[in-house]
Amino acid sequence: MKTVVCFGDSNTHGYRSEDFGRFPLNERYPGILQELLGSDYDVKEEGLSGRTFVFDDPLFEGLNGLKAIRPVLKTHEPVDLLIVMLGTNDTKERFSATATNITRGLERFILHVFTCTDAFVNGEPRVLVIAPPPIGEEYFSTYCGEDMGHDCHIKSERCSKLFEEMCKLHNVEFMDAGKISGVEMNKVDYMHLTKESHRHLAEAVCERVKEILEEQ
Repeated sequence: MKTVVCFGDSNTHGYRSEDFGRFPLNERYPGILQELLGSDYDVKEEGLSGRTFVFDDPLFEGLNGLKAIRPVLKTHEPVDLLIVMLGTNDTKERFSATATNITRGLERFILHVFTCTDAFVNGEPRVLVIAPPPIGEEYFSTYCGEDMGHDCHIKSERCSKLFEEMCKLHNVEFMDAGKISGVEMNKVDYMHLTKESHRHLAEAVCERVKEILEEQ
């Protein structure tokens, strides 16, 4: 059985903006991914609302992905593949980070994962980075606008291309969720996936996971 860890923020956790709740397991992308991959795979869901690549949030503790990833990987070892979908929260105005800064955070995160060889099968870290769909410009007029701050959509839009370039530099697998047909942010806060998007994302990720792990 191959172990796949899905590490991310509220969109991996399955946040449902319509009622501030959570999609059930069979409606959020890691759960659907497990269903699609079948019994030969064990998909581990590690989503946390508000998580960033490297930033410590001054308002909430425990959201720094860099500090969490080693314990997560060791919890689920041996890991065949780590899937990372982060970046949305890094655009928050209180972090004062440009798209380039956020991408450097991704690089630091990747390089740290590369040191966690003891958590991966055969001591070889395998990583798939997924750039989240860009935040919709309308987000600022919703309940989360003041908390997120200004210009998050602009930074979010720029990140996907920069993420791709960074992944190529370090030979890391990459997907742009914003380019997957049917994947989009909802019309409630414009920064969380719709129910339908979770399935479309899982279907695309499923095919990519099989391609990557068949190389072993």
